[in-house]
Amino acid sequence: MIAVQNVSMRYGSKVLFDDVTTTFPTGRRFGLTGPNGAGKSTFMKLLSGELTAQKGNVVRPAKLGLLRQDQYAFDALRVVDTVIMGNARLWSALKERDLLYEKADMTDADGMRLGELEGIVGEEDGYTAESDAAILLQGLDIADELHERTVGELQGGQKVRVLLAQALFGHPQALLLDEPTNHLDLDSIHWLREFLVRYDGTLIVISHDRHFLNAVCTHIADIDYETIITYSGGYDDMVLAKTQIRSRLEADNAQREKKIAQLQDFIQRFSAGTRSSQVQSRRKEVERLETTALARSNIARPYIRFQMNRPSGRVALECSGVSKAFDGLEVIKGFGAVVNRGEKIVLVGRNGMGKTTLMRALLSDAPNLTPTPGDIDSGTIKWGHEVSVGYFAQDHTGAIRKGMTAVDWLHQFDPDASRQDIHGLLGQMLFSGEEGLKPTDALSGGETARLLFCRLMLQKPNVLVLDEPTNHLDLEAINALNIALQKYEGTVFLVTHDQDLMEEVGTRVWHFDGHTAITDFKGTFEEYEAASAK
Repeated sequence: MIAVQNVSMRYGSKVLFDDVTTTFPTGRRFGLTGPNGAGKSTFMKLLSGELTAQKGNVVRPAKLGLLRQDQYAFDALRVVDTVIMGNARLWSALKERDLLYEKADMTDADGMRLGELEGIVGEEDGYTAESDAAILLQGLDIADELHERTVGELQGGQKVRVLLAQALFGHPQALLLDEPTNHLDLDSIHWLREFLVRYDGTLIVISHDRHFLNAVCTHIADIDYETIITYSGGYDDMVLAKTQIRSRLEADNAQREKKIAQLQDFIQRFSAGTRSSQVQSRRKEVERLETTALARSNIARPYIRFQMNRPSGRVALECSGVSKAFDGLEVIKGFGAVVNRGEKIVLVGRNGMGKTTLMRALLSDAPNLTPTPGDIDSGTIKWGHEVSVGYFAQDHTGAIRKGMTAVDWLHQFDPDASRQDIHGLLGQMLFSGEEGLKPTDALSGGETARLLFCRLMLQKPNVLVLDEPTNHLDLEAINALNIALQKYEGTVFLVTHDQDLMEEVGTRVWHFDGHTAITDFKGTFEEYEAASAK
C-alpha cells in the first residue's frame, strides 16, 4: 500500500494539488489522469521518493518497481543485468557475493557473510534471475540474441522496453509506471496489459491510451480542482462520474460568485454611509467566501476539425512494386494497392516491420511535399487528381523552424489568413492569448504536436498521412483527434498503437506481418482481428 498524507505542491502561483490525503491499497490498479501540466509526473515522483513534498509525507513499501526515464544511465551494462537491477536487494547481494568469491583467501567472516548473501539470493529468486529476466524481455519483444549485449547497443525504443522490464522484475510490492506504452507496438501493449491484470501489488500508471486504462485499471485517480479525486472503474467510468461531480462543483462556484457579487454591490453602495457595521460584516463574509471558494477545473479540451479546400479524384493513390531496403535488408518488397477517396487506412504491426518506411516511400514524390527520392528504391506511385497531402511525421525534429513565434510560423502556410484567424486556430489548440507569441524554440513536445495540427487544419488537405500522431498528446487531445478523424471526409493513412483510434477510425487495414509481407484487408480493425482469429 502507498499512503499520501496532507501533500501539497505548487510552482510559483500555480497550485498543482493542495493538502491531498489518499491511499492506494494493495491489489488495486490505479490510472493517474489529468491534462498535460496538471502534475501527474510530479505526483509520481513524490510517490517514488525522487521529489520531496513541500508539505505532507508519503508512506511507500520497501520494494518499489519504477519505470525510469533516463535511457542512457545503463548503456555500459548487459541488457539482462539491467533488468535484474530492478530488484535492488538481489542485485546488491549478487555483486557482493561475486566479490567474495573472487577473493583468493576467504576469512571466516567472509564465509559467514557469504552464507547470508546466499540466503538473500534464495529469498529473492536469484538462482532463476536470468531466466526470469529473459521471459520479461521476450514478452516485450527484445530478442534473445540482444540479452547479452550492452544497453548502449540498442535503439531508443528497445531501451525503453528494457527499462520497463527492469520495473517489472522481482515482483515489487508496488509498481509506478509513467507512460509505459510509449514506443511499444500493439502486441507488446497486449502482453503488458495481461501482465498487469495478473499483478497483485499496488499499480499506479500514467497513460494517454484510453483503451489500455479501461482494460487494466480498477480505479482512476484524477488530478483536478487542485486535488486528487479517486473513481471506481476504468477511464470511461471516471469520465461519466466526473461529469456529474464537475457539474455540482461548478454550480457551487457559480453560487459563491453570485453571492460575492451581491455583497460587493452592497459594500459599494453603503461604504460611505451610516451602515458601516453592516458593510464591515459583509466584507468579512466576502473574505470568507473567497478563501473557501472551490478551485476551478484544469481540464482544457482542444477542438480539432479537419476540412478540405476541395475533394480529390475518386482514386486517391495507386502504387505498384514499391520496394525499399536498408543495407541490403529488404523492408518493403513489391507492395501495391489502389486507395479510393475517403478510405481510412490504419497501418499496424510490430515495431521495425516497415510501417514508417512504407509511408515515407509513398510520400517520396507526393503533392505539396518536398521530394525525397532516397525513401524509395523502386516502384511506381501515382497520386490522384487534385490530391493535396498533409503529413504529420513521427519524428518532429526540425519540423518547426526555430527563431520565430508560434503565430508567425503558422502564418507562413497561409499568408492570406488574417491574424485574427490564426490566433483563433491557435486558441482551438489551447494556445490562448499571449501563448501564440511563444518562441518556437521553447515549445514542449505536446505544444509542438498541437502546433503541427494547427498547420494541418490551416492547409486543409484532402489526404492526411499521420505517423504516430498521439505521441505527446494527453487524453483530451487524443479524444478530440479521434472524433476529428471520424468526421473527416478525406483520405487517411494512420500509423498508431492506440487501439481506440484503430477501431473507431479505420475502414481498411494494412497489417505488417514481417519478412516484407503486408496483408491488405478491406474492413475495420475489429473485422480484421475477427477474420484473423478464424
